[in-house]
Amino acid sequence: MLNESKVKLMTRMAMYESKQGEEDFKISSYYKKDYRSFHTIATIIWVTVGYAVAVGIGVIAFLDELMKNLNMQFLVMLAAAVIIGYLVLVIFYGIVASHFYGTKHEKARKRVKQFNHDLTRLNRMYEREKR
Repeated sequence: MLNESKVKLMTRMAMYESKQGEEDFKISSYYKKDYRSFHTIATIIWVTVGYAVAVGIGVIAFLDELMKNLNMQFLVMLAAAVIIGYLVLVIFYGIVASHFYGTKHEKARKRVKQFNHDLTRLNRMYEREKR
């Protein structure tokens, strides 16, 4: 016999599993600190690569200007600006990525807990049906 509440619960669980459940299960398999740290480090690495590429393109684009103003004071100021810009960018992206991935883990964990709660409810329904 079909139980309407059981069918609704199973449908909701199946939709969750097919849409975002797979990713949520992967995310929630990590500790929050590990997940956040790993993704923050990956973000910092990609920001570093992007910044290096941008600086490289900037150097190539303005090579004539750099050669005209070639003296030690200009090079030191340019290097300091590049390093300070890099540090500001890395710190900003590190903080934002840490917050973003921490929040993402919390939300995924909450959805997985709800799924487990629904699974327990479904199991209880089957137990009652067996009696």
